[in-house]
Amino acid sequence: MTDQPSDRPTPAEPDARARARSEAMDWLIRLQCASAEDTEAFEHWLGAEPENAEAYVEAEALWNGAPLRQAAGVLHEQRKRSLGGRLRSHWKPLATAAVLLLGLFTFGNLPVRLQADHLTVVGERQRLQLDNGAKVLLNTNSAFASEVRDGHPVARLLQGEAYFEVAGQGQPPLEVQAGPLRASVRDTDFAVRYLDGEAQLRVQRGDVDLQGSADQRIRLSAGESISVGPAGFGPRQRPDMRQDLAWVDGRLIFENCPLSQVLAEVRRYYPGWIISHNAELEQVAVTGNYRLDQPLETLRALAHITSAQLHEYPALVILN
Repeated sequence: MTDQPSDRPTPAEPDARARARSEAMDWLIRLQCASAEDTEAFEHWLGAEPENAEAYVEAEALWNGAPLRQAAGVLHEQRKRSLGGRLRSHWKPLATAAVLLLGLFTFGNLPVRLQADHLTVVGERQRLQLDNGAKVLLNTNSAFASEVRDGHPVARLLQGEAYFEVAGQGQPPLEVQAGPLRASVRDTDFAVRYLDGEAQLRVQRGDVDLQGSADQRIRLSAGESISVGPAGFGPRQRPDMRQDLAWVDGRLIFENCPLSQVLAEVRRYYPGWIISHNAELEQVAVTGNYRLDQPLETLRALAHITSAQLHEYPALVILN
C-alpha cells in the first residue's frame, strides 16, 4: 500500500519547538543581568533557527502574565497566512508572534470595543465632533461612544484617553463617563484617561463636576487633577499640565522621570514590543521632549542618553 501524504507535523517539529522553548526560558533568565557577550550570543541564537524568535516572544509573554501567554497560543496558528513571504524566513516567526501578540492590546477587550462608535489603534489619534458641538481628540488605543439620552448628550470613554473641548453655548451639560467616573461639564477643556479600571481627569480650563462611587461628588477647577477608582476619589492634585497633556500637541514630555515610567508611556504608542531587562537602567532619570508619532526615534534617543544598547528587530525592540 502506498503511503498517503499527511498534513500532520513530523516528529522533529514538536521536538524543535520544545527545544526552542526551553532555551528561550534560559535566555529570559540569563538576560536579566546580561553582559555584552550575553547579548551578542542571544542575538546569534535568536536568528539561528526559525522557531527561536517565536519561542522567545512566547517565553516573554509567560514571564509577564497569563493573558499574553494565552494570546500567543491562540494566535500562533495564524502566523503563516498573516505575514506570507514578505520577510526573510528566519525573521517571520519573530515578526508574526510579536505582531499577533499586540492584537491583545488592540482587540483583547473585544466586548468593550464592540460598544464603541470610534476606535484608535496603537499610535493613532483621531479627532471627533459630537452633536452638541463638543470636540474630542482620541489618543492611542482608545474606544469611544456617544449618544443622546433623554435629551442630554452622553460621551463614554470605554478605554484609553481623550481630550474634550466643550464650548459654552447654552447647550445642555455634557455627561462624560469613564468606568467609575461620571462628569458633568459646560464650557471647559479637560482630559480623561481610563486604563486598568481607574479613571483620571485633568482640567485645563473651566470647572468639572464629578461623581464617583457611593454618590461622592467633587468639583475640579483649572489646573487640578484627580483619580477615580472602585473605592472612590483619590487626593486632589495639581500636576504639570504642560507635561501631562503634551500628547494633545503630539509630544511626550518627561522631566526627571525614571526610565521605567518613560518606557511604559512609549509602549502605548509603539506598534511592537519593547523589552528592557536591566533594573538599574530603568531607574535612570530621564528628561526630554519627543514626538509621540516617532516612538522608535524616541527609543533610539533614550538609548543614547542612558548609554544603553538598543537592539531592533521586526516588531520588537530590546533595551539593555
